[in-house]
Amino acid sequence: MKFQLKFYSILIFSFLFIAGGFSAKGKVITGAEDMGAYIPDLQGKRVGLIINQTSVVGTARTLLVDTLLRRHINVVKIFAPEHGFRGKADAGAHVNNDRDSATGLPIISLYGDNKKPKQNQLEDIDVLVYDLQDVGVRFYTYISTLQYAMEACAEAGKTLMVLDRPNPNGHYVDGPVLDTAFRSFVGMQPIPVIYGMTPGEYAQLLCGEHWFKDAAKLKLLVVPCRNYDHKTKYELPVAPSPNLKSMTAIYLYPSLCLFEGTVVSVGRGTDKPFQQFGHPDFKGKSEYSFTPTGQTGASKPLYENKACYGLLIADSEAAALKLVNNQFSLQWLVQAYQWCPDKTKFFNSFFEKLAGTNVLRQQIEAGKTDAEIRKSWQPKLKAFNAIRKKYLLYPDFQ
Repeated sequence: MKFQLKFYSILIFSFLFIAGGFSAKGKVITGAEDMGAYIPDLQGKRVGLIINQTSVVGTARTLLVDTLLRRHINVVKIFAPEHGFRGKADAGAHVNNDRDSATGLPIISLYGDNKKPKQNQLEDIDVLVYDLQDVGVRFYTYISTLQYAMEACAEAGKTLMVLDRPNPNGHYVDGPVLDTAFRSFVGMQPIPVIYGMTPGEYAQLLCGEHWFKDAAKLKLLVVPCRNYDHKTKYELPVAPSPNLKSMTAIYLYPSLCLFEGTVVSVGRGTDKPFQQFGHPDFKGKSEYSFTPTGQTGASKPLYENKACYGLLIADSEAAALKLVNNQFSLQWLVQAYQWCPDKTKFFNSFFEKLAGTNVLRQQIEAGKTDAEIRKSWQPKLKAFNAIRKKYLLYPDFQ
């Protein structure tokens, strides 16, 4: 199967070259929008979909399920990732199985106790289609859902089709590589925080490196994007989750999400989550403040109805990109740690899962410099990049 996977990749490359996709000029066409490339493979098949509110087609932003049903594809059921089919549930919140009122299709939650599709949930399908807009960050759980779907399809002898989408943070690779001793749903494989791959590329890596059981048995089909490369700055048409409301937040998210493993708020429950950080005890350190309140996607935010003092990091895409500068930035995390009056309570047990290692916490507590910390990542980053390059479907940023 590894040979078949690589051969399929070669076919993808040929198609992109003929189509002019390597130029990255013109409008990006997502895998879902390139219907001529995959609709024939779904005709006459029973189809399951892993989708949410980001699974849209065209400028009308028609949901993929509606697009397929209009083309008389036999869609049997929908599987929904974290945040649910409509993408409104809080991070980490339990999402129940449901039925879509518009289509009548059953919706099976792939979050909570049922993160991996069960074999009996796959019995009545031939092809499972994955179409989720990711943000290219290890602890964003959609790639964990992807891996579990691949495992389940390999075990059940089903085809998994990935309709590829651009990675808005696909223009760099950085951050600590996960130590497998710290595996969890927010980090399942030894990849860096920002791994620089699309879902289709990452699926090929998982298969090609045999990073899950029965990988050699999986029939994996990847429908690539057109007019895309890893230098492309891609504007997401739909927010991928409730607290990534803007491209500014999406660019800052890789560096700010580690605050979720500390006592510091990243602005959930405000209009600028993942653009700011603060804590009630930082009063006097900064005049800037925000007050979290309960709202959709953040029903009970940290420090609800309490003023949090800290920093607004960026309020525009351009400012965020300039500050991040294609790096996993530690400056804001270190600054908050220095401001914290009781440093013994700054980190919580979730930090190591997000960081993918216990070393980063130790380095910050020991007062290591940014340069010293970065240097410690380089050997594993170099090794990962060598693996990554084998599975790229699009010209790289380097």
